[in-house]
Amino acid sequence: MFRKPKLAPAATGKIDNILGANTSYHGTIKADGNIRIDSVFQGHIETAGNVIVGPEAKVMADIVANAVQVWGAVRGDITTRGRLEVMAQGRVWGNVQVASLLIDEGGVFQGQCVMGGERIEPLVLPEPEKLGPGPAVDAAPEETIGEIANSDDDSGNAA
Repeated sequence: MFRKPKLAPAATGKIDNILGANTSYHGTIKADGNIRIDSVFQGHIETAGNVIVGPEAKVMADIVANAVQVWGAVRGDITTRGRLEVMAQGRVWGNVQVASLLIDEGGVFQGQCVMGGERIEPLVLPEPEKLGPGPAVDAAPEETIGEIANSDDDSGNAA
């Protein structure tokens, strides 16, 4: 009844390269198409396409891709021109540079994130103007304050 809608994956399209669940690979992958990893991978991944890290995958690699979707675990830096999605059971340990970031409830991200393009200017607050005398405040004159302080004596009569 109260189901959370399933989001469309960032990494869409046909999968050109798959490292299956019973595979262990150490090295560099360079590709033009989409890559799905369901295994243990250590090294470097670079593709013009998208990368999907499956739920059972353990990836120790830097990843450069169009978009990355993490269902399993990644330890390494991730750079995307598009979106990084860390799904509910996904884990990412490393620094990321992305156009957008989505971390699903339950997903873990530990590292630093830089979002946006190179031309985005950081927010800089303007220098505060030198303050002159502040606005006039209505205050009782000193003699009135003194009279109020000395107005009560032991007999209850004003001085």
